[in-house]
Amino acid sequence: MFSIRRAATKMGARPAKNSLQIIPSRNFAIHKLKGKLAEMIPVVQGRLNTLKKEHGDKVLETVKVNQVIGGMRGMTGLVYETSKLSATEGIRYRGHSLDEIMKMAPSFVEGGSPAPEGILWLLLSGEYPNKQELDDVVIDLKERSYIPEETIELIRSFPKNMHPMTQFSMGMLACQSMSTFAQHYRAGIAKNKYWEAMFDDCINVVAKSSKVAALVFNNIYHDGKHLPEFFDDKLDFGAKYAHMLGYDSEDMYELMRLYLVLHMDHEGGNVSAHANRLVGSALSDPYLSFSASLNGLAGPLHGLANQECLRWYLEILDKYGKHWNKDDIVEHVHHTFDSGRVVPGYGHAVLRKTDPRFTHQLEFGLTHFPTDNLIQLVNACYEVIPELLPKIKPSIANPYPNVDACSGALLMHFGLNQFDYYTVLFGVSRAFGVMSSLLWDRALGLPIERPGSVTVEGLLEKAKNLD
Repeated sequence: MFSIRRAATKMGARPAKNSLQIIPSRNFAIHKLKGKLAEMIPVVQGRLNTLKKEHGDKVLETVKVNQVIGGMRGMTGLVYETSKLSATEGIRYRGHSLDEIMKMAPSFVEGGSPAPEGILWLLLSGEYPNKQELDDVVIDLKERSYIPEETIELIRSFPKNMHPMTQFSMGMLACQSMSTFAQHYRAGIAKNKYWEAMFDDCINVVAKSSKVAALVFNNIYHDGKHLPEFFDDKLDFGAKYAHMLGYDSEDMYELMRLYLVLHMDHEGGNVSAHANRLVGSALSDPYLSFSASLNGLAGPLHGLANQECLRWYLEILDKYGKHWNKDDIVEHVHHTFDSGRVVPGYGHAVLRKTDPRFTHQLEFGLTHFPTDNLIQLVNACYEVIPELLPKIKPSIANPYPNVDACSGALLMHFGLNQFDYYTVLFGVSRAFGVMSSLLWDRALGLPIERPGSVTVEGLLEKAKNLD
């Protein structure tokens, strides 16, 4: 098992630029995880080969013209191993629903939020780690979070008015010189070894993501000050991230763990996951792929939804004050539609029920700070809006809340009111899912993506010939 580090010079001097050294990792849990994958991968490869050989010419489904025009929505066109979204159950990680994960996954607090490190293990291997494995992964991710001083200085040099997601994407991209996969590929490596060369990169991207994200936060909102020291070196990934942002309550540690777990993965068709996969299919290394994923996540139709939802709640508080009531909510919903807008945080492209991610976030808020006025507003909206929306617009397929309907309110409780940064939190979480999936893409030898396309005129001719 190997991980990449900046080579030290004599007497502890600052490492020379571009001086890289691959050294053995002290952590045997990650080595064990890689061994599990080495056993699993040939089995899944065999299934895939059987599929291609025995069923490759079978037609899965017909494609509608509206799907071709409408962004391929609903078209089955990807193999994605780590998660699957169900219209009736929500997201499932490796076949486990979020309800099951909340009960079965290892945690750092008895009965508390699942450990993100444990869900990383689950996404990669399909199994939960035992306690020793979990503890070892915590240490390993901390070791792998190393960022060269010149990269830190580069991030601190970014203009303060540059959007946090731009800085996050550029910061992760600046770590690309440490890619083990890129080094091995340049040196020459067999195709069946791609996944092994990529394993370290995928784990390292996850490990470095929170530190880069924290550097961005401090660069923009705290005048580039140094990250807080780790007074407790036993801090896990979620707690450490919260600590680097300046939050040290146990409740915030638990919220960060929950947030990371709930936002990790959402099958392969969403923009951030698909961008990661598409770029990776060209054998771009994980740093390049993840940066592309973040660029997609930054779009207003993807990762910015949580900001819009929180702003909508704050409109209610600004208009009606802290003594709002359910009639005020009804009035504001009507005002929103009359203004030509939609109610943010309600509805979903696939789900036809309340998003379990919303449910678990709301339960967290009501359990940990039930008197918080904003959390009470989120809960009241949940009681009012799903019944109201179909009356206003009968064509609405899903009037229920999604994950974005609560996450911003929870962050606001702790004073994290830098709205533009919320998508960076989302991006750190998404690293766990897209990196796990990318590793499996290479393990299964999935090819470069190259779908066919058609002009409007050509599609019209095809449609006419189908009549």
